[in-house]
Amino acid sequence: MTTSSSERGVSLGMPELPAPAYPDDVRARLETDAREVIARYPDSRSALLPLLHLVQSEEGHVTRTGMRFCAEMLGLTTAEVTAVATFYTMYRRRPSGDYQVGVCTNTLCAVMGGDAIFETLQEHLGVGNGETTDDGKVTLEHIECNAACDFAPVVMVNWEFFDNQTPGSAKRLVDDLREGRPVQPTRGARLCTFKETARILAGFPDERPGAVEESGGAGPASLVGLRLARGEAAPARVVHPRGGPHEEPRDRVHEPSPAEHLSSHDAPQDTSASDPAHPAGPTAEEGE
Repeated sequence: MTTSSSERGVSLGMPELPAPAYPDDVRARLETDAREVIARYPDSRSALLPLLHLVQSEEGHVTRTGMRFCAEMLGLTTAEVTAVATFYTMYRRRPSGDYQVGVCTNTLCAVMGGDAIFETLQEHLGVGNGETTDDGKVTLEHIECNAACDFAPVVMVNWEFFDNQTPGSAKRLVDDLREGRPVQPTRGARLCTFKETARILAGFPDERPGAVEESGGAGPASLVGLRLARGEAAPARVVHPRGGPHEEPRDRVHEPSPAEHLSSHDAPQDTSASDPAHPAGPTAEEGE
């Protein structure tokens, strides 16, 4: 015995109609901007990411109309554009607020208070993850690492950093956003709306007076890494563990050989300590 699709609770429905086009005046304006973006790339399809930001700046999220526009401008199929727009979380697929408030809940921020901040804001704003307040001002979401772990816990608003947050400071932040009070990020230019931010990400200049000069910098830990990368710091040294059978005086250090690893992030090697089958030291690739 077979059952019909309606009996199984499945609605086949009608095929989705093609996305409507932009009004003529909007289309003309976006085409001018799109051509400027496309001209920056030797291969036109490389302009897809900034074009998605461009259409997002028009409506606050990437609509089917916006994806159709990108496809037509770049000679792509709407399926190709949709695949990209749905892959990256920076592109919104539904209407959202003027301010995207993202609370980092990755490991370090979470243990430093990120989880508590997110729970507090959900209760304070009366919204869940990815939802927008009734006034259309704030969309709340939990996000992965903001790459600012030296300032954990971190909250981002329209991709600008608010460092060392607490539940109380985060509540004041969203209240100021909803009331229209001026808000200055910890590191970066004063906030603009999500649509304005999207246009900047599309590659157009921030035309607000003084905004470029207000741009912030990296945190101290990040700058240490930059100096190391430039070779400006002294080479790292490995100190013998304390309490070993052949402990050296504390003022003596061991200069590492090229075969030794200086970071716990390096890939492990099989050595005589970890692999009795190779007592001579690190294993060599065949032919070395």
